[in-house]
Amino acid sequence: MSSAPISSGRRPVIAVTACIKLVEGSPSHAAGMKYVEAAADGAGGMPLIVPALGAGIDIDQVLDLVDGVLVTGSTSNVAPEIYGGPAPRPGNKGDPARDATTLPLIRTAIERDLPLLAICRGHQELNVALGGSLHQHVHEVPGMMDHRDDASLPWEERFGHAHPVMPEAGGLLARIQGGVTPFLVNSLHHQAIDRLAPGLRVEARAEDGLVEAISIPGRRFVLGVQWHPEALWRIDPAHDAILKAFGQAARERAARAEAAA
Repeated sequence: MSSAPISSGRRPVIAVTACIKLVEGSPSHAAGMKYVEAAADGAGGMPLIVPALGAGIDIDQVLDLVDGVLVTGSTSNVAPEIYGGPAPRPGNKGDPARDATTLPLIRTAIERDLPLLAICRGHQELNVALGGSLHQHVHEVPGMMDHRDDASLPWEERFGHAHPVMPEAGGLLARIQGGVTPFLVNSLHHQAIDRLAPGLRVEARAEDGLVEAISIPGRRFVLGVQWHPEALWRIDPAHDAILKAFGQAARERAARAEAAA
C-alpha cells in the first residue's frame, strides 16, 4: 500500500459529524466511537464532534476551526425528497436534523477545499449534496447484489469483510492503494448511489457495478466510500491507508494554515 507517513507538527482538527439518537431514552447528538477513534488514531487528528443542529449551526464558524471533515455512517437514511426520490417505506429511518447539517457542511467544506472523508451514509450524502440521487433498496435493482449485512450475526461481526471492490485506474483511491488490485470491504447498506452527481469521479465499483467510492478531481482530498474503513483499519492495511491519506491531507492543510497565520 502506498501511504505516506503522517508528518510531524500539531495534530489536525477533524470535524466528525453527529446524528440524533436516543441515549438512555433522551434524544442526543451522537457520533460512534469507531469514527472518533478513526479520526484520532487512524488519521492522527484531534476529533471535534459537530452537533446536528441544522440551521442552528454556523457552518463557516465550525469550518474555521478544523483542518478536515469526516462524515460518518449511520443507520438512518437521507430524506428522499431532497433528491427527488419516492417517499420512504415504513421503517426506513430518517434524521432530518442531520440532513440539514451535513449537506450544507459538505458543500461548504468542498468550497473551502478542506480534506473530506465521507463514509457509508456520508458517501451517499456527498452524492446528494452535489445533486445526485440514491437507490433506496439496491438489493431490489435488477443485476445488483444484496449489499445488506447479515442481521443474524452479532453487531461487531457484521463489519467483517464481505466482498471485493476494484479501484479505477488513475484515481485517488488507486494512488492510496498503490494500484488497481481489488481489495475486500465490508458491506452494511441497503441504499447506494443511483445517479452520480455532476463533478464526481467514480473511484471504485463492486462486482455488480455498484459505485463504491467517489472523489472530486482537482480538490485537495475528497473521498467517499460506501463501506466502513473505521471498522477495519486496525486489521487491514488497505483501510489503514485510507485513513492515513486523509490524515496526511488534513495535516498538510493545518501546516499551510499555520504558516499563513
